[in-house]
Amino acid sequence: MLLRTAWRRVAAALPAAQGPSLEAPTRGLRLRVADHAPQSAVPSDTATAPEMESVLRPLYMDVQATTPLDPRVLDAMLPYLVNYYGNPHSRTHAYGWESEAAVERARQQVASLIGADPREIIFTSGATESNNIAIKGVARFYRSRKKHLITSQTEHKCVLDSCRSLEAEGFQVTYLPVKKSGIIDLKRETHQLVASHICPRPGPGSEPATQELEAAIQPDTSLVSVMSVNNEIGVKQPISEIGRICSSRKVYFHTDAAQAVGKIPLDVNDMKIDLMSISGHKIYGPKGVGAIYIRRRPRVRVEALQSGGGQERGMRSGTVPTPLVVGLGAACEVAQQEMEYDHKRISKLAERLIQKIMKSLPDVVMNGDPHHHYPGCINLSFAYVEGESLLMALKDVALSSGSACTSASLEPSYVLRAIGTDEDLAHSSIRFGIGRFTTEEEVDYTVEKCIYHVKRLREMSPLWEMVQDGIDLKSIKWTQH
Repeated sequence: MLLRTAWRRVAAALPAAQGPSLEAPTRGLRLRVADHAPQSAVPSDTATAPEMESVLRPLYMDVQATTPLDPRVLDAMLPYLVNYYGNPHSRTHAYGWESEAAVERARQQVASLIGADPREIIFTSGATESNNIAIKGVARFYRSRKKHLITSQTEHKCVLDSCRSLEAEGFQVTYLPVKKSGIIDLKRETHQLVASHICPRPGPGSEPATQELEAAIQPDTSLVSVMSVNNEIGVKQPISEIGRICSSRKVYFHTDAAQAVGKIPLDVNDMKIDLMSISGHKIYGPKGVGAIYIRRRPRVRVEALQSGGGQERGMRSGTVPTPLVVGLGAACEVAQQEMEYDHKRISKLAERLIQKIMKSLPDVVMNGDPHHHYPGCINLSFAYVEGESLLMALKDVALSSGSACTSASLEPSYVLRAIGTDEDLAHSSIRFGIGRFTTEEEVDYTVEKCIYHVKRLREMSPLWEMVQDGIDLKSIKWTQH
């Protein structure tokens, strides 16, 4: 009742605050209403109506960092935020039974999206926790017999840091290099180890990553962890082939599918995946919830990372947050229904963005394999332009220069360095994210602004001027003072 009263007051105050007419928002900026709530959270007859203020916000083109909540997901969550608030682990009354039924339905929805059995889905706080459970949990359970793991140099930071943590415990980790396309090599070829600052420095006893995948597998290898779709360059790894190799060698295969679930078809049985990490907020669901798929047959054993009440079959103790889990389930169901439509639409918008930019600007490089690639993640390097300067110039478009987890660092992206990108080009990269709610007008506006500012910044660059004069920058010997 209090909530309904509050909503009525806000609705009544809105026309007065906005005035009789509202000017159209500037092109490229979305109109958002900022609600400055009163200090008292309890409505009363004497409380003044919240002050409503119109603010302009940038277009959102950073869906690899996070996605907006789908309204259908919010609709599914709302009852469990207000009325159905029981603890799903309370077995003695209807409040608990209601919540438990909602959690189990969500488990079924997540399982259906990836072709799994609902009993193989464990709810977590997100993909970072799922990756930690998969990598540390498997490694520690089988440590008496197996002390070796394999991953790639372009994995998400939480995977690389988990491997580095295991190295400190005495495990050996092989960090496989990737080809210039960003794809790991499944054939028997020799690679040179990329500089140690690109990936975590191998610990004591670690092997140099000079083998391709199959040759890297040892008798004591317990796990191979390779992500499905890269979060910075959008490259799709050959998951089915990796799964077959791991299955034939009796090694467990884990994939971080945070950027792939709900966007490309995945089937854990067809692809022979043993463990999979899922994130809610990457598929238009709520933040703070995710899941891990752990195969039951043949059974994969995992050592739990935290102790507690033994919820989630003892693998993830703690009260399951019913509203968030319901949101994750709803997001998975919507994704399953709309995946094909979304993929076609996003592909068309991505093609439009790439073609318009490439046609209007010289010296633009698309990072990663253009064919084995998720279209909604476009990473472009604009030569002779500093990426951070371009981001600041494009202040009315929300973009990123790389992973949100590492973008605070001034170092060039370790993913771009791993695929052999020159440091200058790595510093000039921008990631464009296209999602379910991105419009054609937003893409056109972003392209228009990007072309304008790249040209403007290049005109200010002495390097660009030298290139126009025909000077080969690589032939210049730069001196330091």
